[in-house]
This record gives sequence, C-alpha cells and structure tokens, in this order.
Amino acid sequence: MKANISKGSVLAKPVLALVSLFMLIPVIIVMRSWLEPMADIWSHLAEFVLPQVIKNTILILALVTVLAGSLGTYLAWLTSMYRFTGQKFFVWALMLPFAIPAYVLAFVSVGILDYSGFIQTSLRDMGLSWSIPNIRSVWGAGIILSLVFYPYVYLLARQAFLSQGQRALEAGQMLGLTRNKSFFKVALPQAMPWIVGGLLLTWMETLADFGAVSVFNLDTFTTAIYKSWFGFFSLTTAAQLAALLIITVFIILLLERYWQKRRSYLPSAGNRQRERLTGLRNLWAVVFCSFIFIIAFGLPMTQLLIWVVQNYQIDLDARYWDFVKNTVLIAGTTATVIAAVALLVAWLLRQHPSRSNQLLVSMSNLGYAVPGTVLAVGVFIPIAWLDNLLIAQNITSAQILSGSVIVMLLALTTRFMTVGFQPIDRQLNRLTPSQEQAAQLLTTNRWQRWRKVYLPVISPGVFTALIMVFVEVTKEMPITLMTRRQGWDTLAVRVFEMTSEGMYERAALPSLTIVLVGLIPVILLITQSDKS
Repeated sequence: MKANISKGSVLAKPVLALVSLFMLIPVIIVMRSWLEPMADIWSHLAEFVLPQVIKNTILILALVTVLAGSLGTYLAWLTSMYRFTGQKFFVWALMLPFAIPAYVLAFVSVGILDYSGFIQTSLRDMGLSWSIPNIRSVWGAGIILSLVFYPYVYLLARQAFLSQGQRALEAGQMLGLTRNKSFFKVALPQAMPWIVGGLLLTWMETLADFGAVSVFNLDTFTTAIYKSWFGFFSLTTAAQLAALLIITVFIILLLERYWQKRRSYLPSAGNRQRERLTGLRNLWAVVFCSFIFIIAFGLPMTQLLIWVVQNYQIDLDARYWDFVKNTVLIAGTTATVIAAVALLVAWLLRQHPSRSNQLLVSMSNLGYAVPGTVLAVGVFIPIAWLDNLLIAQNITSAQILSGSVIVMLLALTTRFMTVGFQPIDRQLNRLTPSQEQAAQLLTTNRWQRWRKVYLPVISPGVFTALIMVFVEVTKEMPITLMTRRQGWDTLAVRVFEMTSEGMYERAALPSLTIVLVGLIPVILLITQSDKS
C-alpha cells in the first residue's frame, strides 16, 4: 500500500508540473519578448499610442471603480437589509447583466443613442433638438463596463451584508448613530474587504475587455495589442504590449488574493430580519432598482429582439448556422478537454495534497486572470515557431498549425482552465474518506470504483464545468477573433465584424444567441444564491 502511494505521489508531481507548464507557456513567451527590442516601432508607440492608451485605461478604471463600486454596494445594501415592493424579484434580476457581454451592451447602446437611434429619432419627431453627448467616449465606456461588471461587487457585498445581518445596525444604534451613519461607520468598513475584492475583479475584466472599447473606437492595451499584430504585423510588439498588461493584471491579482484573505474575518452569521420600507422610501427603492435593471438588461434585450424581428429573414441563412456550428464545435471541444484535464488535476491534488502540488495547481489556474488578447499572442508565437521549424526540416511545405483550430483551442483551454477546475474540485471535496474506503472494500477494480462510487458524486461538478466553459467560450471574442483561420467565424466574431461596419441590426441575431446561452450560468448562480 505504501509502495502504491509513493508511486502515485511520484507520478502526480510530473503530471501537475506538465499541466502548469503548458498553461504558463503563453505568459512565459510573452514576457520573453522583451529580449527582442523593437526600437523603431516602440518610438512610434511611445509618441503616438502609449500616452493615449495609458490615459484611457486609467480613466476607464477610475470610472468603473466609482460607478460599479457604488452601484453594486448600494444595490447589495438595499436588497439585503430592507424589504420593499419587488425586493425578491430584484435580488436575482440584478444579476442578469452578467449574461450580457460588454461588447453587446456597447453596440446596443450606440445603436439606441446614435443620431438614427430610437431616442434621438423620437426627440426629433416631437420637435425637440436636444443633443445627446457622444457615448463613444471614455465616459461612455466607463458607464457600459460598470453596468456589465457591477454584479461582481453586488454579489460579494451582498454576501457581506447578509453575514452581518442587523448586527452592524444594532451596534451603531447602541453608539447613538442613525441608520445611515451606521452604514458608513460600521457596516461598510466591515464589508470593505468583500467590496474591494469585487472591485478588483471588475478591474481585471475591464483590463481584459476588447469588444466594448473596440465598439467605442478607444485605444486601450487590448486594442493596441490587436493593432500591433494585425496593423504593424509585428507579433513581437504585440507580445511586448501584452507583457505590460500581464504585469498590471498580476499586481491586481495579488491585491485580490490579499483582500480575499481579509474576507475570512467577516462575522459568519447574524439576524437577517429586514426593515420594511414604506411611502417615498419604498418608491425610491423600487424606482432605482427598476432603472438599473432596465438600462442594464431590459432595454438592451428589447432592442436586440426588435432588431432580430426586423432582420431575421436576412440573417437567418446558411452562414448563420455555420457560425453556430463553429461556435458549438470549438466551445464543446474546449469544454470537454478542460473537464478531462481539470478532473485529472483535481483528483491528483486530492490524493497527494502537498504544498508543492497545491502551488502547481494554482499556477495552472492563472490563465483566467490573463486577458484573451495576451493569450492569443502567447500561444500563436510558439505555434508559428514550430510551423517554421517543420518547414525548415522539409517535413511540411506550408504552415499547417498556425492556420488551424489548434491555436484557438490551446488559447481557450489556458484561458478557462480555472472555470472548469473550480466546480469539479468543489464537488470532489464532497467525496468523504469513508466513501473512498467503502469503494475500496466494494471492489479491487479501479474502473468499477470510479463507475459505481466516484463518478456519481463527481458528475454534477463535471456537468457544471462543461456548461460554464461552454458559455465562456461562446462569449469569448479576442481569442477567437485573433487565432481563427480565415473564414472560420464564430458568433462572437460575427458580432465584431458587423459592429465594426456599424451594422448593429445585423449583429443582433448572433448577439441574442450569445446572451441566451449566457443566461445558463446566471440561472445556476441564482438557484444557488440566497432567495430570501
């Protein structure tokens, strides 16, 4: 028995090391690009590109911090500490913006607010000539990204306030504070680690965003990486820009880990009795929650449906079904690969939970913190190098790997590994030592133990992992856009192409499909959340 354990332990480490190395190769390749300086291109970037990129990035992050932070925190406070008309509906309805990718909300907003859009057309029909500020700006991007990402803050802040219950308010009242002062002086400081954790997640998502800023024609790191590759045709420059973005993201990731540890000190329980709002206070809560729900989810969905009804006869053709087929193929393949690898990694970690193995697993799950544009560059460079090597050795006469789906599959697997690993690992932890011992007594056949004991326990986690990865890949734009072969388009790529040409109505059908698919994990999240 000890020999078997020792042998298994010896095998576990190389396997986990191989998986973590595979996941880290794109990051290593990107960071290595600084060994190849490109003085001529960098002088152009430093003078004309980087100042605007840095300025836009900082301003957008600042807007998202203020808007998403205050919006998510206030909505969490309202729905967790008060009872008002429709409160139970808003508890889960305010999570629905999770289902809408930022690039979809961006182009729908532009389509509504443009000169030919519904709002300005209606104003002209009424004889009004009000000018609406141009939403294709930094402030427009900040608002849109805040509406898409505030649920991160909302969910974490709500968990914090629910854990506190009425304890914070009662403590404030004992100190002679009003309810509002109790919020700012007692409840908010206790919930701050959770709120900051949610904000740091919004920062990572904002830095990784490519589609929304492309719609607004703003230069950020992700668009600069794309333009360096497809504009300057310089993979090295794109990789060097990606390296700067990686450093920024990893600093945020370290901060998020720090605040995640701080969250463990929050009181775990409290009286959840809510105060009943009446009169104007009740009206304000209903109006405010309704307004956010409408502009973040209700209005965009309505506009998408209107455009689909108006254009489905044109768009619902053979090409559309090709987009669907390609999306299902790459999403399904990626989900299957990730589920298999994640199950192997989670099982090896469970059997051999050493500190070094835990570190290797953590390294293999870092890809989700890396923007898609970075991973696209980091995967394409070694694949292109391998192609050139095969040509130099006369093994092939043309590039066969760079133009295949393999590049896309590798980048997507690296990006969403942690999405598949987390539910499988959580479900595997429900397998008790007594169940494992019972399985060993039941049969000596390893496959029978898996089929009769382990799989029934693990299968819900595997199913969740498949769904979550499938949805994330369906929504992913930069990786599929930058690594696809010519003519092999997905639904997200179709959205990018149509919005790039200003044909927002033609982007509605694939966008609506993506949103409907995106509702699946939101529904799963809602079913697991507090419905009280």
